[in-house]
Amino acid sequence: MSIEFQLKKLPDTPGVYIFKNVKGGVVYVGKATSLKRRVSSYWHGRRAGFRPIKQMIEEGGHIETRKTGTVIEALILEAALIKKYWPRYNVVQRDDKSFLYVGITRDEFPRVVLVRGLDAERGKARQKIFAHIFGPFTSARSLRTALDIMRKIFSWSDCAPLVSGKRPRACFYEHLGLCPGVCTGKITAQEYRKIIRRFVLFFQGKRSALIKQMRVDMARAARVEDFEAAARLRNQLTSLEHIQDIALIQREDGHGFVDSFARKTSGNTLRGMPFYRIEAYDISNISGTSAVGSMTVFENGVSAKQEYRKFKIKTVEGANDVAMMREVLLRRFQHPEWRFPDLVVIDGGKPQVNAARAVWRELKLLIPLMGIAKGLTRKRDEFILASRNEKLIQFLRLYPHLVKQVRDEAHRFAVQYHRVVRGKRK
Repeated sequence: MSIEFQLKKLPDTPGVYIFKNVKGGVVYVGKATSLKRRVSSYWHGRRAGFRPIKQMIEEGGHIETRKTGTVIEALILEAALIKKYWPRYNVVQRDDKSFLYVGITRDEFPRVVLVRGLDAERGKARQKIFAHIFGPFTSARSLRTALDIMRKIFSWSDCAPLVSGKRPRACFYEHLGLCPGVCTGKITAQEYRKIIRRFVLFFQGKRSALIKQMRVDMARAARVEDFEAAARLRNQLTSLEHIQDIALIQREDGHGFVDSFARKTSGNTLRGMPFYRIEAYDISNISGTSAVGSMTVFENGVSAKQEYRKFKIKTVEGANDVAMMREVLLRRFQHPEWRFPDLVVIDGGKPQVNAARAVWRELKLLIPLMGIAKGLTRKRDEFILASRNEKLIQFLRLYPHLVKQVRDEAHRFAVQYHRVVRGKRK
């Protein structure tokens, strides 16, 4: 089968590609957001002339590909195949210490740590420290990005567990919803190990089995009326089934955000969106009376109405929209069981955005934040960014109407709730 024919048959999906020589020996393994574009680039793009390709052409070698559901799974599979074959062009000009591994410690509350070098896997001392080792990973940036994504789904702890007799103090990551509360005693060692087991299953490439197991656990929690646990599992399942990681290795693929944004799927959903969950907030009142706030949610470009929330203003008297917005945001982020957004949109100008920034500083939030103001003439919307964010800037250039749609929905929902509250006062 000719190389050109093989290239035409490649799928436009995430996955791993394997270059083999004429004897069937593996000479190179790589990962891709799109197997078709990435592998084709070795023949027709900027990677033409790459040494493994020359060897394949000279020796009559061929290409194998393995599709994965997500880019993170491609990253994990690539590491597993490198570990299995140690292809010469993956390890050339690299020493053992330059590879990264993910280690799961044997602590009572296991930690997820990064370790360099093969001694992470082979040394007896390391085996006493780690219950599991995954790797080698060739890209530190991609691996760290993958772990950031996974920690939003399965929060784990970096801190020491609560010591009896000491006053509990929440760590930074607990405030962000990225630590389940090991430092404050909110979670038992048994429950915490369930989280780590799920993480391990995913890194073992068993995503389908993990999802099946979590559905069983969710049904069991609902049967015993542990609705908080059932809701938490539901949110984790949704995130796991819709991992938005297309940008994970785009820099290595040579494709920027503009290319990924431009690729659309059917309907209103957007493929490769960097801000999967967008939350928008608005305030509605008449001279400070019947004041309410709204939170609307869009996921992958589509409204998720089951995620909407309403807030009746409790602490602000009189017409003070800025203070009301502050109250709504503070109350919203006191609910770590609600999935955190990837982008927050405020219906308002600089005063509202500054109030939100103060909340961000107080709660140590790192979520991208912006406002939409009506402008001086009230005929043209103005985007106000809380801080410079290149990813957000590029997103707004391509999809300004989506952000306005999310804002408009927050306004509609707030007005609707305000009318209900005002009607009850009559």
